[in-house]
Amino acid sequence: MRKLYIVLIISILYGKVAAQSDHILWYNQPADYFEESLVLGNGKQGATVFGGVNSEKIYLNDITLWSGQPVNANMNPEAYKNLPAIREALKNENYKLAEELNKKIQGKNSESFAPLGTLNIDNHHTGKATNYYRELDISKAISKISYEIDGVKFTREYFVSAPDKIMVIRLTSSKEGALNFDINSSSLLKFKTEVKENVLSMNGVAPTHENPGYKGNAAYLSQQQIADIKENGSGTRFTSSIKIKNIDGTITSSGSSLGLKNGTEALIYVSIATSFNGFDKNPATEGLNNKAIALDNLNKAFSKSFDKLKLSHITDYQKFYNRVELNLGKTTALNLPTDERLLRYSEGKEDKNLEILYFQYGRYLLISSSRTLGVPANLQGLWNPYLNPPWSSNYTMNINLEENYWLAENTNLSEMHAPLLSFIKNLSVTGKVTAKTFYGVNEGWAAAHNSDIWAMTNPVGQFGKEEPMWACWNMAGAWLSTHIWEHYVFTQDKNYLKNEGYEIMKGASQFCLKWLVEDKNGNLITSPSTSPENQYITPDGFIGATIYGGTADLAMIRECFDKTIKASKVLNVDAEFRTKLETALSKLHPYQIGKKGNLQEWYFDWNDKDPKHRHQSQLFGLFPGDHITPLKTPELANASRQTLEIKGDETTGWSKGWRINLWARLWDGNRSYKMFRELLRYVDPDGKKTEKPRRGGGTYPNLFDAHPPFQIDGNFGGAAAVAEMLVQSNETEIRLLPALPDAWESGFVKGICARGGFEIAMEWNTKILKKVTIFSKNGGKTILISGDKNKTITLKKGQKMEINW
Repeated sequence: MRKLYIVLIISILYGKVAAQSDHILWYNQPADYFEESLVLGNGKQGATVFGGVNSEKIYLNDITLWSGQPVNANMNPEAYKNLPAIREALKNENYKLAEELNKKIQGKNSESFAPLGTLNIDNHHTGKATNYYRELDISKAISKISYEIDGVKFTREYFVSAPDKIMVIRLTSSKEGALNFDINSSSLLKFKTEVKENVLSMNGVAPTHENPGYKGNAAYLSQQQIADIKENGSGTRFTSSIKIKNIDGTITSSGSSLGLKNGTEALIYVSIATSFNGFDKNPATEGLNNKAIALDNLNKAFSKSFDKLKLSHITDYQKFYNRVELNLGKTTALNLPTDERLLRYSEGKEDKNLEILYFQYGRYLLISSSRTLGVPANLQGLWNPYLNPPWSSNYTMNINLEENYWLAENTNLSEMHAPLLSFIKNLSVTGKVTAKTFYGVNEGWAAAHNSDIWAMTNPVGQFGKEEPMWACWNMAGAWLSTHIWEHYVFTQDKNYLKNEGYEIMKGASQFCLKWLVEDKNGNLITSPSTSPENQYITPDGFIGATIYGGTADLAMIRECFDKTIKASKVLNVDAEFRTKLETALSKLHPYQIGKKGNLQEWYFDWNDKDPKHRHQSQLFGLFPGDHITPLKTPELANASRQTLEIKGDETTGWSKGWRINLWARLWDGNRSYKMFRELLRYVDPDGKKTEKPRRGGGTYPNLFDAHPPFQIDGNFGGAAAVAEMLVQSNETEIRLLPALPDAWESGFVKGICARGGFEIAMEWNTKILKKVTIFSKNGGKTILISGDKNKTITLKKGQKMEINW
């Protein structure tokens, strides 16, 4: 209790917000671990700030720095010749043989997202720091720290600017001449540093291949593996260029460091660049001039004042962030540092502003990590300190990459969707080769479980070394194509659909159409098939993954065909092809409800090896798809509910984020909210040793998702679920407060987007909708529904209507 009073007194004395903030993360100590750090980014350049006193450590990332080079999509040109034998084994119900043969349809594993380097600021302090404070204001995308030593107050302020393509750090001291520091940089990759004309430059190169394994970090690598990675550096080049602008004092330098002596205020400009020049260009021989780009951006920014850079940064960032406002009613929660606040919340205490903070933090992370065309946010968004990041920090496309973008359209961040949409276009290029060589399909394109910056589409598994349960899945094209329709239906951007999107959707449908085969009943199924990362048990006890007609495959194909049909109607094209899709859609093997009342995952009513498995891919049609709903398909909705009941609520990260959205689609707000609270359960940093460590799934002190380890998809899925609880929509109707939990009895939201090109603001009290404002971006008609009331609305382009419900 005494500690609590001290925190409150410090908050008052130092002007901290009196009520708990819904937009500031703050702490009263520096970060010791990655999961305590505060992250910044402009969608390409990322910074992980620890806020140390004597020594500040900042990890630097560039979203385009990966191992490898353009993929040879034709890596296994005769893999498809194994298909007849696999299909024959499945036809004969010889699943063990099919499982082994399926390994022959595998290619290379993905490349890895690489850490660029570490910037160190060594401060020449002699005394002990007091009154330490560290924050991240996500409403401005600015981090600050302050502390006092021997009566002198020191501050640092950090941001990464999108318009100026630069990181800026301002250091100040309250006493003239008290600022003394040195800066240096290093990398885990092959690198060299030099100081020339007061610019500290680090130049290095990523390896052409680095994949010691999908799970782990640098600690899992042997010294020989680390040496090999550095020695084989001949891939993407990278540069960091750093310069100090001093107001007073003297700039000092050595061969590998810059510094300031006896200053009062100084700016550090950090510019980074890589030679990456597109998924199909060799970064070594066809790459961009990373040195010139980094230096040019540095010089342009250096000529501008701190205030001008800061204003430009905030203006740019807030045009996205400020679009959405959320209020969940009165809170009585105390103002505590974010880590203590999270602990308190984990004990079941009320903290509505923490829930808002988590939602807006998800939006913050997407704005900060997804602004580079062709390079979407990866498993860790943009922030990776590891030479061997968990699961290569790649694009895992059987859920994780897609979940990263569930909040893009409905939380009014459509521009942030563009990196994924342009990446899908790249996949459609390499995917044409994959469709032919791995699957014997000469029309359309396919993509599989993993990908990387090189738009790799082949099934992974190191050419037969990995298990089919994850390596042999091939429905990423079908799933990803639905994102194109989502973008269109939210924005009504017909030009995008016509000029780019539709052909990609059509290609995904073409592949699926040719991939389908008839079962013994004359229904269309996939063969071979798997259900992402799950395994069945046959009646005779065989445990496997390879089967035919998996429910998840067919659910994704249903969505893919349905959306492509709708797109062809919007554009009034391809009537003949549309008819083929409609015919195939009607012939797909229907959903089956098992003896337990669940929606079957497998063609047969078999048990799962793990009944509580983290994947719930057979429920794709409920969410993110929309062909299963409580009204349209009540039996399937009830079976989906039973599936979730059997799986239970104990899961982590992205899986919990998905389940919260699924419960929201079943209009069970209280169940969604229960799991949302569990998603925010406090978890200790991975490397932290305590007497009673808090491990498992939840949220780290810096609000990063703990899968564990850190994966950003849980943040994005959780934030998306908040919007899904408040607004659900399709092409013809908008459902308001469909899954509002009792805990959010009163509140308001502004800026949530709905399909049809609408934007919603609304207020509610005692769980009853009171007022709605609907804005139409392009003009159109929709039906507003809340409770047992509905209203048909027709608006012109740019028109707004207010309704007292």
